[in-house]
Amino acid sequence: MDDVDSSEFGSARTDGSSLDAGPPLERIESVFTIYEIRTEGDQLVYYGDPRVHPEQAMRELWPAFRNAGYDPQLTTRYGEYVLVAEPIDLGIDGVPWTNLFLLLATVVSTLFVGALWWYPQLDPLANPAEMMQAWPFSLAILGVLGVHELGHYVMSRYHEVDASLPYFIPIPTIIGTMGAVIKLKGQMPDRKALFDIGVAGPLAGLVATVAVAIVGLHMPPVTVPEPLLEEADGAGLRLGIPPMLELLAWAVDRPMYTDDPTRNVNPVVIGAWVGMFVTFLNLIPVGQLDGGHILRAMAGEFHGLISTLVPPALLGLAGYLYFVGGYALQSVFIWVFWGILTALFATAGAARPVTDERLGTGRLVLGVVTFGLGALCFMPVPLEVIQ
Repeated sequence: MDDVDSSEFGSARTDGSSLDAGPPLERIESVFTIYEIRTEGDQLVYYGDPRVHPEQAMRELWPAFRNAGYDPQLTTRYGEYVLVAEPIDLGIDGVPWTNLFLLLATVVSTLFVGALWWYPQLDPLANPAEMMQAWPFSLAILGVLGVHELGHYVMSRYHEVDASLPYFIPIPTIIGTMGAVIKLKGQMPDRKALFDIGVAGPLAGLVATVAVAIVGLHMPPVTVPEPLLEEADGAGLRLGIPPMLELLAWAVDRPMYTDDPTRNVNPVVIGAWVGMFVTFLNLIPVGQLDGGHILRAMAGEFHGLISTLVPPALLGLAGYLYFVGGYALQSVFIWVFWGILTALFATAGAARPVTDERLGTGRLVLGVVTFGLGALCFMPVPLEVIQ
């Protein structure tokens, strides 16, 4: 495109009010020569060439666009540089029907699965209404997962990063769900925002997890009837116990019934188990996981070296447990799965903040503590299949 003087932009504007809402053109052209301006819906699109390195241009223009209420992104279209500015929208537009539907479906799935944990007192297959009596299990699961995602959401709003409400995933697994996620739509302003958003979820979730664990440990255990014990004859599923749960049981002086096959902990404790396991998985330091965000904020560009060690470490753990530990493939497959998954996450890379300044000592210490808490949630064999 030919160079155009900024005074000629008025005739090219299709929505003058929208374009006037952006930063002054003089400010943009100090680092980005503009050839043409267009509006695409509510977006402002500037075609041109950076006068400086593209990353430096974004760092310099970021505050101007943010102050004008836009989230800018520098990209290319057909070989040309394009600066796309999208309005920042931190509010909730209308009723979030999708989020509400998924939440309701997850309530149902966790009630159904929760009733199965109270065998044989509750039988949701014979009497579906009995599912409602499993509300403590459902509340525990949804509580630890919801508070985790709420931590991310609150810090996203604090740093003015556009984020969705939590999406719960209703799948009838042994816990009735595959967790919950939020979608971050905006760019990370700096390492502080990346760190705060990444660390808020695990820490908030752990607070809820500890509370659920203490309550559940004080609730009456589930008695396993003798006919079921004889029918199982030693076969079944066994949940691993993370060090954090053992420490909490010791601190409140409550039993875990690990040596008593006739009794199990109250299913509410399973909600705490879920919170700890989810915390560990999210704190794996790779890619777009919470641990990847925290590591990227703490280590900067060196995060890539650490991330490349994660997939082989998980695959190595699976191999050790299978060949040396003698565990069944079903029991160690989860680490094979996560080894492959983290390899994909590492390939995709971590979030890149616009301003890449180092963190202060306080956040670095908090990051180390958070990873330490995550280590206390680790179980070599989270779910053992006993045959």
